[in-house]
Amino acid sequence: MPGKNGNRYIPYGERNGEKSDVYFTRDLSAEGLKKILGCVSESLEGKVAIKLHTGEKNGPNIIPRPWVKAVVEEELPQAVIVETNTYYEGDRYTTEQHRETLRVNGWTFCPVDIMDENGTVMLPVKNGKWFTQMSMGKSITDYDSMLVLTHFKGHTMGGFGGSNKNIGIGCADGRIGKGMIHSVPGSDNMWGIAREELMERMTESAKAVADHFGGHIVYINVLRNMSVSCDCEGTGAQPVVTPDIGIVASKDILAVDQASVDLVYALKECDHKALVERMESRHGFRQLTYMKELGMGNDRYRLLDLDHNQEEISTANAVKDVVPFQG
Repeated sequence: MPGKNGNRYIPYGERNGEKSDVYFTRDLSAEGLKKILGCVSESLEGKVAIKLHTGEKNGPNIIPRPWVKAVVEEELPQAVIVETNTYYEGDRYTTEQHRETLRVNGWTFCPVDIMDENGTVMLPVKNGKWFTQMSMGKSITDYDSMLVLTHFKGHTMGGFGGSNKNIGIGCADGRIGKGMIHSVPGSDNMWGIAREELMERMTESAKAVADHFGGHIVYINVLRNMSVSCDCEGTGAQPVVTPDIGIVASKDILAVDQASVDLVYALKECDHKALVERMESRHGFRQLTYMKELGMGNDRYRLLDLDHNQEEISTANAVKDVVPFQG
């Protein structure tokens, strides 16, 4: 049975356990991205995969291509962007369609590996409730380490899309793995799993990826252009009404996603209303509580302000000067 209360946000004071380091900068630029990467990049070695949501054609809210280009060319020159094909029919359903979309969106400055182009591989899911293994794009095993570079935003089914969704859905292959997460075996409804059960299935898939890379996986969430819609909706995404916040990074997947959610909640009610409603109504917080149950990380953290000599700050102080969205 799936867990409960995925619609309830748990305030920081009600959490317990150890703390992880989460780095924060307000500098939404290529320089800001490179700066925060430097805080977590020492474990990226060998052949590095950058798991990035490259977006549907002309998607307006994805991480800006020049930022990623600067990271690759100046910080990770041997890195490869990795993706998988989609479960739904659209601009990235087949490898051929996917490569055309990559071209349109400008992801042409480094190699892009569509990991399920040549098949799948099963990665073990340790201590899972729903799975013992998950079907991933085959070439995921070709890499020694992974940078999970995520545009944090809302999501139609997941409530929010952070690092957990980026690898949980984004590394599962387009035909088998994503179907395992989204649908009941034998059902004609390809989107039959929702709410807490969907969050748990997604998280078990993410755990398979995180466990595979062990200490050689790090997470960066970019809190910019945060529509309630995922980048998979492309030009059909709902308008952005949430103000930009900054960038967070950690070696802890739970801490980085929890901090991202907390930063949104720390905004004024008028600024976060739409995104909070999306997260709560889809029971998206089960992603966070299940990550904690699975031992994937800590939901308590030290938020270290890179703009002020890594001083520890509260989420309220981190967003106190955020400019309301102008529209």
